Amino acid sequence: MITLSGSARLISDLHLQPEQTQVNARFECFLAQCATARIDALFILGDLFEYWIGDDARDDAFNAHIARLLKGLADTGVRIFFQHGNRDFLIGSAMATACGMSLLPEISQVGAGETAILLMHGDALCTDDLDYQQFRTMVRAPIWQTSFLARPLSERLAEVARLRAGSKQAMQDKSAQIMDASPGAVTDVLRQHGCRRLIHGHTHRPGVEHLMLDGQPAERWVLSDWTATRGDALVLDADGRLSRQSLVD
Repeated sequence: MITLSGSARLISDLHLQPEQTQVNARFECFLAQCATARIDALFILGDLFEYWIGDDARDDAFNAHIARLLKGLADTGVRIFFQHGNRDFLIGSAMATACGMSLLPEISQVGAGETAILLMHGDALCTDDLDYQQFRTMVRAPIWQTSFLARPLSERLAEVARLRAGSKQAMQDKSAQIMDASPGAVTDVLRQHGCRRLIHGHTHRPGVEHLMLDGQPAERWVLSDWTATRGDALVLDADGRLSRQSLVD
């Protein structure tokens, strides 16, 4: 469990890529704000990048620029924690070191005040989407990742383009309910880890849900994705209070 000595910020689903200049500029401004505010920690709950094909791509000009921005924040004393998303689950120790960030397990806890908060990217909660869960199991397997990373960068880029095209087509045929977090999966993971608050991203449906868990109130906070017109961060203070900070003017 991670203990906070000050306030923290939590973000996810930025899907950074060179073409998204507005989002990239907002991210740079956000990191500067984090440094000025002297926060204790920044949690990135996955999908920092639109895709990640392996740490040998970290020398790409855009990727190296993002790494320098994060390392600059880390050098001010801000602890940066990264949790893998469904787009950048191949980020490894080399890229993490370049960014000055620590890699978190798929399910993690941050201790804020007396109440521990569960942190997840969120894709594992979408258990009604059976096709996606099958795909997720495949690409998270070490044997698949070893085979994929052994291929030349050009082949990996082509494979990612093919997978992304297939994913977009598949999403058009799925209902919004199937692609959202399953209520049963949410309560199960909270109960399993003894928590009553969960923060995740992935679904691109920002909000807060108040629910009952074994007769006690519980909360599910969903982070926003970042686009040209929206994007936010959650502010977590050392006493465990949560609030949402809009990052769009």
